[in-house]
Amino acid sequence: MSKLLTAVCLLVFSNILAWWQLNAQFTDRFKGHWFWSSGEWMAIFGIPIGYLFFQSTRLSYDHFGFTWNIRMIGFGIGTIVFGLMSYYFLKEIPTLKTIICLLLALAIILIQFTNVVDE
Repeated sequence: MSKLLTAVCLLVFSNILAWWQLNAQFTDRFKGHWFWSSGEWMAIFGIPIGYLFFQSTRLSYDHFGFTWNIRMIGFGIGTIVFGLMSYYFLKEIPTLKTIICLLLALAIILIQFTNVVDE
């Protein structure tokens, strides 16, 4: 698997975990649950998530030679993952403004993928 594909997979997984870390407290299933409502446990839960983001950034830098690419890709992936998970788990229906923002996030990701440096 290429470094870029691995970096993107880590980004998706990291954003999914980060969504749960920050938003599980609002879901019907986990509302008021001792683990998901604990700031201390969520801070500890952030350590492996931060490590995954770190590795994704390292792999992307190895691929592109720049940090800007993964910043933009990460922003786009984070926005899309957040939107999909909030829709599915919190039943938050996207407005037209939100849909446009998600499309712009997708455009940002696609633009960054065209800035590929040959290995």
